[in-house]
Amino acid sequence: MSKGLSVMQNDMADPDIRRFVDAINAAYAEHGAPAGASMATRRAVAERVRAPWREGGPIMAESREIDMGGVRLRLHRPVADAKLPVMLYIHGGGWTLFSIDTHDRLMREYAARAGIAVLGIDYSLSPESKFPVALEECAAALDWIAAEADTLNLDATRVLIGGDSAGANLSVAACLLQRQRGRPLPAAMLLNYGAFAPERTPSYARFGAGDYSLEADEMDAFWASYVDDPGQLADPLVAPLNADLTRLPPAFLAIAECDILADCNDAFASKLEEAGVPTRAVTYRGATHSFLEAVSIAPLAGRALDEQAAWIRDIVAA
Repeated sequence: MSKGLSVMQNDMADPDIRRFVDAINAAYAEHGAPAGASMATRRAVAERVRAPWREGGPIMAESREIDMGGVRLRLHRPVADAKLPVMLYIHGGGWTLFSIDTHDRLMREYAARAGIAVLGIDYSLSPESKFPVALEECAAALDWIAAEADTLNLDATRVLIGGDSAGANLSVAACLLQRQRGRPLPAAMLLNYGAFAPERTPSYARFGAGDYSLEADEMDAFWASYVDDPGQLADPLVAPLNADLTRLPPAFLAIAECDILADCNDAFASKLEEAGVPTRAVTYRGATHSFLEAVSIAPLAGRALDEQAAWIRDIVAA
């Protein structure tokens, strides 16, 4: 996460997305944790920096927090009484940062635009809780939805999974784990600028210096923090690009053009298609990593959310 303002020439970022990135960078410059700060301090700073971007947006008919065996969940419902489809949404942050609080507006946007319930999960973060702790919690949340759907007036036959960055990784990995265990799979996967493999690609060189949000060295550190042993980085449940993707549910990939993960997302979309998975992959020109969080100021983010919401509505109507 770059800590300085952009003074770039030939800037490829959409102007409104550039405002978002520069505002995030300015906030880190003002509130950033000093070198060597504790993980608790780093997380507190990240929450503070992201706080303005979770405010406003759709008002829900019902929002409630639920405890799932010590894991905090938050359920948003755009209408109170209907038996709604539900999407388990898994926030990003390199498996290390952020929460259902930082991503609260994004979850409410999906609920309102797609007409579904959205359940966010505050999974355990690394480095304190390394692979596969967060993955097991996300898979458990899918089972929990199936068990509690009637109580919560949710439609257990129309469950989706989605997330951004590390959350997109966990979404796919949870599907792989459920498939491996013979458990029911979600109806679809919504994957926003996901981290699907640790290898550096040419997009790291183009966008990894920090001018476009996520930095190359930062992403390397996230991967290293997630696992106990570097050898685990080849595990398909850690790096889904290495997995057999057959029989996974339909996927929508939102790919940010100006993102170090763009090439990896292109490769993952191609592999899904080769595996016979119905796949819609959209590259959003001028978008950076995390661009959907800029919905309050960036029409590009709103258009992307509308496209995704229409896709979700088609999925749950099928």
